[in-house]
Amino acid sequence: MTEDLDALAKQLDRDHVFHSWSAQAGLDLPVIAGGEGAVVWDHAGNRMLDFASQLVNVNIGHQHPAVVAAIREQAEQLATIGPATANLQRGQAAQRILGKAPDGFVKVFFTNGGADAVENAIRMARLHTGRDTVLSTYRSYHGNTGAAIVATGDWRRMPNRYARGHVHFFGPYLYRSEFWATSPEEESARALHHLERVIQAEGASTIAAILLESVPGTAGILVPPPGYLSGVRALADRYGIVLILDEVMAGFGRTGRWFAFQGYDVVPDLIAFAKGVNSGYVPVGGVIVSEPIAATFDDRVFPGGLTYSGHPLAAASIVAALDAMETEGIVDNARRVGEDAIGPGLRELAERHVLIGEVRGEGVFWAVELVSDRETREPVGAEVIGRLKKELAGRGLLPLTVDNRLHVVPPCVVTEAQVAEAIAIYDESLTSVEEDLL
Repeated sequence: MTEDLDALAKQLDRDHVFHSWSAQAGLDLPVIAGGEGAVVWDHAGNRMLDFASQLVNVNIGHQHPAVVAAIREQAEQLATIGPATANLQRGQAAQRILGKAPDGFVKVFFTNGGADAVENAIRMARLHTGRDTVLSTYRSYHGNTGAAIVATGDWRRMPNRYARGHVHFFGPYLYRSEFWATSPEEESARALHHLERVIQAEGASTIAAILLESVPGTAGILVPPPGYLSGVRALADRYGIVLILDEVMAGFGRTGRWFAFQGYDVVPDLIAFAKGVNSGYVPVGGVIVSEPIAATFDDRVFPGGLTYSGHPLAAASIVAALDAMETEGIVDNARRVGEDAIGPGLRELAERHVLIGEVRGEGVFWAVELVSDRETREPVGAEVIGRLKKELAGRGLLPLTVDNRLHVVPPCVVTEAQVAEAIAIYDESLTSVEEDLL
């Protein structure tokens, strides 16, 4: 009977569901019926380690009882209410979020997710400065709404160029340096020089914002080199530009800190968030607003809003998630597991497998770059990645792959024992793939 439910789920999905970023005909997706912590399973009870955290958002793990209970209790009290009201849960959620942000942040604007968080941060920056242009990197992903997708640097912006005023530049990526750098320090200095020249060439007086992922996620978990983010902050100050840091993927424990930027000696003007703030139990995102930008709208109407801004179910889930992450030491667990288990385990794999060109990351936010030749750093092709995904899934691990990379991004609650199990699965799967290739 349970197998019948899995078959039914697949059939209904194929017949009726239109999936994002996909050609529809060839899809064969795993069925997920339940989960707990870092594990998910189908209707037949086949269990898989979730080392994708779905879309790198289930930071607190699946079915955390405190968050589930908070949603249930709120649904029984008040399931929905419009944004033009004062609501206790919404206020408490904003208070909890501001409690994790640096001094100087005073308000939270709630959205439905990360893309419209970025969208509204851009809107705030443009209205605050009276300027139009937004600078963002080629290696970035900021969401799939009008300005957010055009701010995105990868291929997905190309068929979606419907927004104005966006200019891209190259950020640091030492493994594939655009700047002929040979050290992190060189990469940082040369990338900052490049950015300043772009600012000057575009005309600083036209630029409203620099938009960066604190640690670019979809683009490859590109941990910034020393001095880069603080250098961007200095450039933004020099030219009167708003600095927006996109923490949608990197925030709320993913890097082993509440916010990723807290490890890099930088404070932005606006912070976009979503995903880990409540682990996606209810769709929500938002913008954390610094005092000077909030004051711009004290006596001026902010021309933006959403029907579900500050939805009470989402707000209740935020309060419960952040409180549980605090009391249970979940952010510290992400840092410790990254330092003691994931990082060392992946580096050991790199010593044994010729397909691994580089390992990089922090917390529970890691990328393994796969290459066909370590000397030339030629990326492996889609066939290799497809084979690796099949091997991993067959051994009980739900992977996340992007381009030529394996992203190792389990929930922040993952245990060292689960990491050891995953490392063994990665090892066996890479061995199988390499045996066929070499």
